Amino acid sequence: MHQNIKNLYAIVNKPTRKVIGLMSGTSMDGLDIALCEISGAGSSLQLKLIQAATVSYKEDARQNILSIFSKETVSLEKLCLIHPWLGKLHAKMILETLKSWGISPTEIDLIASHGQTIYHAPKSLHPNDSFGSATLQIGEADHIAVDTGIITVSDFRQKHIAAGGEGAPLSVYGDYMLFASKTENRILLNIGGISNFTYLPAGSNLNTILSSDTGPGNTIMDAYMRAHFNQAYDKDAAIAKKGVVHQELLNALKANAFFSLPFPKTVGPELFNLEYLKQAQIQSNTTNLAKEVIVATLNLFTAETIAEAIMQVIGNLQDVSSMNVLYISGGGMHNPILLAHLSNLLAGIKVLSLDELGFNPDAKEAILFALLANEAVAGEAMQIGGNATKKPITMGKISFPD
Repeated sequence: MHQNIKNLYAIVNKPTRKVIGLMSGTSMDGLDIALCEISGAGSSLQLKLIQAATVSYKEDARQNILSIFSKETVSLEKLCLIHPWLGKLHAKMILETLKSWGISPTEIDLIASHGQTIYHAPKSLHPNDSFGSATLQIGEADHIAVDTGIITVSDFRQKHIAAGGEGAPLSVYGDYMLFASKTENRILLNIGGISNFTYLPAGSNLNTILSSDTGPGNTIMDAYMRAHFNQAYDKDAAIAKKGVVHQELLNALKANAFFSLPFPKTVGPELFNLEYLKQAQIQSNTTNLAKEVIVATLNLFTAETIAEAIMQVIGNLQDVSSMNVLYISGGGMHNPILLAHLSNLLAGIKVLSLDELGFNPDAKEAILFALLANEAVAGEAMQIGGNATKKPITMGKISFPD
C-alpha cells in the first residue's frame, strides 16, 4: 500500500480530525481560513471551530484574479498560469496563518480547498444545448498539498454537476448536519457575492430540505463601489444611507427571467454585474442618477430578491409562526441597511446572526467545506432531496503531498 494511502487510512480512523477549510468568494477580498476539529461523520458528526481568520489579498494578487474572473474572453495563457500560482499563494497564506496561531502543519490532517470560482455556467443561464451545467474553480490543490505537506481535498462542485445538479449551492449539506432543529424552522441565509439560503423545517428529513441561490448579494454593490468610489465595499452602508431608492431602476433590475426560475437554482456574477446594472439603467431611463441613489437601490434589490425567494419557499408570511428563524452569515450581514430591509420585508420572522447558534458567521462557508472534506474521507454518499442530484454523492478530489 502506498504510504499516502496508509496516512489517509490512519486519518480516517482517528477519533478526531483537524481540518482546515478554505473559502475565497466572489468578493475576492481575501481567503477565509477555518481550523476545525471534527469527529464522526454524517448524522454523528461533531464539529468545533478552533481558529478562524481572513487573510486579505494584496492588490496585485486581487488584480491578477480579476483579470480572468467572470469574463467570456480571457487569455488562456494567463488562466493557465494563475491556476497553480493561486494554489501556491493559498498554501503560503495557510502556513503563515498556522505560524501566527502557533500550530505546526504536522498537526493538521486535511485541507479543504474550495478554490476561486472564476466562471459559473448553469444550464439554465446559457443557451448552448450541446452542453450542460459547468463551473470552474482555480487554485490547484496539488500545489497546496505539496507546499504545505498536508493532504488536500478540493474541486467539490464537479461531482454535484456530474450527478445532475448545478454545482451550487453546496452549503445545504453542512447546514443540515450542523443546524437542523427538531423544534425550529430554520432559514440559513448566506449573503456573499451571491446570496443563497437553506430551508430546514423543524424535524426535517433529507427530502424536505431545500437550498437555492436567490440572486445578487454584494456582487454588484461591491463592483460599483470599486468602480465609482475606489472602495472595496460600502462600509457600514455609508453610501447607501445617503441615497433614496429609485423605484423605476429597482423594477428594471428585478425584471430578469432568473427570478422566475423554479427552485433550486444557481447563478453568479456572470449575470449579476455592472453590465447588468447598465442595461437596467438604459431600460429604465435612469443613466443620470446620483451614485448614492444607485447604491441605495442596489441594496434594496438584494434585500427584496432574497426576501421574495424565501417567501416563495416557506409560504405565505401571514401563516408564519414563531418557530421560523432566519440566521445570517457572510459579508452582507455587516451592512446595516441591508439587514434593516430584510427585517422589514420578513416581518414575523426572527432575523439573527449565525453566532446565535455558536458559529462564527464570517467563517461559515470555510467551515462547511472543512465538513465536506471530512465527509469525502470518512463519511458516506448523501443526497439532499431539494438539491437536484440524481443520486447520493460524495464530493471532493484528493491531492497527496508527494
